Amino acid sequence: MSGTTTAAAPSGRRTPGAGANRWVVLVVLCVSLLLVAVDATVLHVAVPAVTEDLKPGAMELLWIVDIYPLVCASLLILFGTLGDRVGRRRVLLLGYGLFGVASAVAALADTPHVLIAARALLGVGGAMIMPATLSILRQVFPDRRERALAIGIWSAVAAVGAACGPLLGGFLLEHFWWDFWWGSVFLINIPLMLVSLPVGRWLLPESTGRRNGPWDVVGALMAAGGLFGLVLGVKRLGSGESPFGATTLLAVAVGGGLLVAFVRRQRRRRYPLVDLAMFTRPAFSTSVGCIVLAMLALVGLELIAAQYLQLVLGLSPLETGLRLLPLTIAAMAAGLAGSRMLQRFGPRAMVATGFALTALAVAALTAMGGEDNAPLMLTGFVLLGFGLETTLFGAYESMLSEAPQTQAGGAAAIGETSYQLGAGIGIALLGSVMNAAYAPGLSSVRGVPAADSAAASHSLGEAYEVASRLGGAQGDALRAAARDSFVHGLHVTLLVSAGLLLLGALAALRLPRVMDCGAPAACEAGAARERTGVPVESLR
Repeated sequence: MSGTTTAAAPSGRRTPGAGANRWVVLVVLCVSLLLVAVDATVLHVAVPAVTEDLKPGAMELLWIVDIYPLVCASLLILFGTLGDRVGRRRVLLLGYGLFGVASAVAALADTPHVLIAARALLGVGGAMIMPATLSILRQVFPDRRERALAIGIWSAVAAVGAACGPLLGGFLLEHFWWDFWWGSVFLINIPLMLVSLPVGRWLLPESTGRRNGPWDVVGALMAAGGLFGLVLGVKRLGSGESPFGATTLLAVAVGGGLLVAFVRRQRRRRYPLVDLAMFTRPAFSTSVGCIVLAMLALVGLELIAAQYLQLVLGLSPLETGLRLLPLTIAAMAAGLAGSRMLQRFGPRAMVATGFALTALAVAALTAMGGEDNAPLMLTGFVLLGFGLETTLFGAYESMLSEAPQTQAGGAAAIGETSYQLGAGIGIALLGSVMNAAYAPGLSSVRGVPAADSAAASHSLGEAYEVASRLGGAQGDALRAAARDSFVHGLHVTLLVSAGLLLLGALAALRLPRVMDCGAPAACEAGAARERTGVPVESLR
């Protein structure tokens, strides 16, 4: 492809990636992605152990949990475009090394501040790894049909990693010989990174994008600062802070201002850091919007579903994880089948149908009440996982294929940033809807003092604490009212989410009707390889 360079090796030396089958390269990239996805959620089950050992304050504990995704989301564009400039493989390998070192520091941290710093470094490493995996995948699979299958596997691995993080963390905490040592959740990264570094250096091909003009360092820092402020503000909203709180307003104002300045700067520059002309292409901009809407629904619903399963139905964390497992399995199936669906139905029908199927699943789940209905949840979660992964697969594939290969790192970073922003907005928006529908039901519970009712209206968990303290008939009345209000809030939230998903289905109608593979000969060759099973040529 024009504009892409591949590293050449001196005579007698093997070029990195030479002789490596592209599917072996995909395995290496998926292992990288799996570690980053797992690390985003693996600490959640270890929070009680961290609290007992390091004694962090409330704000310190919040930063321990949030700093990793916050730093990762803010630096995706910086490192995605840097990879286009200096080499995607180089940035990826540096990310491996930093991720391993930061994991060791986190595992051995003896103060909250050291753990926060280590988690921030993990976020830097994750930001170096995530866009590099997708941009290298774009390079090593030039045939769109093969690339669609590779993206399906890639997205399925991402779904597995995010869902299995808490399960893996729980297993490490309970079954290692250092029972309930929270540092064990980080140790798993170190041996995998020690293997990934030499294997990646040997197998992965090096490539760069356009090198015209200087790299816009100021623009990269503006993008990083703007995204940090915006994501921080969204996360503060998701944590329940008033939208008019000083911290939230300042973070959103500064972040939004920096992003506006970044866009204006990129439009003026002869050689912009990110080619904003990509957004003038309907397929690219629509795909980005669909990723935001899909993640908005997924993360907000998973959070509320976990609370419902544990606090309303009384399931244990392990039982909750097992109930959500069908969602992950269905997402994996959709990712693996995505390539064939995309070729047969095209991006428009695939993404729109995925949204519609997810909306149907969400609407069906409104039948959940105060009693356990396992068959309904199984059906709803399977449809939810399959529909959302179908949507994300079609959107990612269309976005990446629409971007020029010279901008693969920047495009991948935009996609991953959309993913993170959608997740943050989902928690904030659906959490706010949930709270607005939940709180009024506890404004006046018969026999319960007004102060206790007000405290119980903050969350279902706090309502249970107040009910336990009151005891007797008052406590029982408050507990029953809180459960009923939470179920009502869940139904309202599900209906709002279904409406947003239907909006996504309408937006997806702007995507291309058919999958454009480029040159017909390339598509024919890719299809012939799939039919005959003839191995693909080695990367050179």
